[in-house]
Amino acid sequence: MEFYLVLALFGTLAGVTTVLFGFGGGFVVVPVLYRTLVHLHGADSAIGQSAMQVAVATSTCVMIVGAGLATRRHHRAGNVDWAQVRPLLAAIAAGAVAGAAAATVLRSDWVRWAFVVYLACTILDGLLRPGFIRPRVADAAQAAKPRPSGPLTAFLGLAIGAVAAFLGVGGSVMTVPLMRRRGAPMVQATAAANPLSLPVALAGTATYVLLAWEQGAAFGTGYAGFVDLRAFAVLVVGSWLGIRLGGRFVGRLPDGLHAKVYLALLTLVLLAMLMR
Repeated sequence: MEFYLVLALFGTLAGVTTVLFGFGGGFVVVPVLYRTLVHLHGADSAIGQSAMQVAVATSTCVMIVGAGLATRRHHRAGNVDWAQVRPLLAAIAAGAVAGAAAATVLRSDWVRWAFVVYLACTILDGLLRPGFIRPRVADAAQAAKPRPSGPLTAFLGLAIGAVAAFLGVGGSVMTVPLMRRRGAPMVQATAAANPLSLPVALAGTATYVLLAWEQGAAFGTGYAGFVDLRAFAVLVVGSWLGIRLGGRFVGRLPDGLHAKVYLALLTLVLLAMLMR
């Protein structure tokens, strides 16, 4: 029972960060679920040896609900630039299948360290390169309606989908900095991350379930492939509540503060994943 209360709490936090920052399912759920699974079952158990895959797969499943609800809220508020979002959706879905398939065959520790390295690179990039803390004003007009070529759009979508599904983090950590450096305000950049996370969530979850059904059977009841169905149910309830709470603050945070808090939250997640 204590395990599920903790999940409900962090599910609520995930909902808040999903609607305000475009991430949450992965960067909140993955570290918490990974740690608790190892603690409860032991590192040498079947679940413990696949704890990172279970955490990532469950995260992508929760993301279907969280990103869907957040997309609906941002769409109603007029924050989503669909002209930039739509061309990426199909390529992101294809990349998500490849990323999830790769994660199912690798050791859990390798996926964990890939998660850590990716986080560290994202944080350093946001801090050291200009254009994230404060968007480039000179590029704002051009960024409003960028028209990347078809091949470039496909490549970006495949890369975003593969990395996001492999790590279970959605597309936020790639799409938010990308749009930020094109001059987009944080509210618009984080809003776009939610619909771009939907194809990752749908394609990634299907892959984690179908390709890992036999492995999931070794975990006992309550699993669909690598997806922990009970944890999923608790996290979804918490996420729904968090999105309702966080939605009240959409568009109210000063842009510079919004960007700094985004990087600060990523730093906290990095520290959590580095702890043994």
